[in-house]
Amino acid sequence: MEEKNRHSAPRAEIGNILPIHSNMIAIASGKPGVGKTWFSVTLASALSAIKQKILFFDGDLGLSNIDIQLGLASPHDLSCVVTGNTTLNQIIKYSDKAHFDIISGRGGSQRLASMPLGRLQILAEDLSLLSTSYDKVLLDMGSGVNKASLTLSGTAGRLIVLCTNEPSALTDAYALINVISVQYPECQISIVINQADSVQEGQRTYDILRKACCSFLDFSPPLLGIVRRDARIRDTIRNQMPLLVRYPASEAAVDVINIARKLLQ
Repeated sequence: MEEKNRHSAPRAEIGNILPIHSNMIAIASGKPGVGKTWFSVTLASALSAIKQKILFFDGDLGLSNIDIQLGLASPHDLSCVVTGNTTLNQIIKYSDKAHFDIISGRGGSQRLASMPLGRLQILAEDLSLLSTSYDKVLLDMGSGVNKASLTLSGTAGRLIVLCTNEPSALTDAYALINVISVQYPECQISIVINQADSVQEGQRTYDILRKACCSFLDFSPPLLGIVRRDARIRDTIRNQMPLLVRYPASEAAVDVINIARKLLQ
């Protein structure tokens, strides 16, 4: 039987742990397809609407979701930093649609996966320095566990794990929480249930994940919020507009606004 201990997972080899910044929030998921980038963009938009100065860092090791969702067309992205041609602060772009600053990943996010540990740590340190100019820095860290996500998430004071009611999403979210809780025991891990058919269904999904964490990790990550399934989301992505701009009174928009307010309490 698996030992009921938060430190039962193998410790990832990422070198020295960097200083944690309370205003940096990493957002991750155990598997793709749970709406993580959409949630990250909407949360950044909600925080901006509450008069917070926001920097969005696209560290997702996949497609250019942030560029697609907001219709960005910046000539500079993370690939310019990875190759050493520019610095992080030089590629920051302000989104007129979403009203926050963005560091676009695009081709550069794919290269993060193969960056040496030392370069990743330098990138994390640069991001930490930038964070002093913002109220909140949101790190869209992609799905699963990898060297880049672990290193960059290590600077964040809070990790939001996004999950749905799919069995594989729950299993992978638990695995992610297991690794992060061992690697960064000081990081505040919280849960957001996305694409819930109702608040009650979202609560049941959270309870399943919470019980697994209590049973095998000896701790209970709190529920930060539940985002209800909303047909308007597809329309906003198709039109490359933030949900809070196009449908500010929709159920999902209200849910994310409540999460943003909870983060500031």
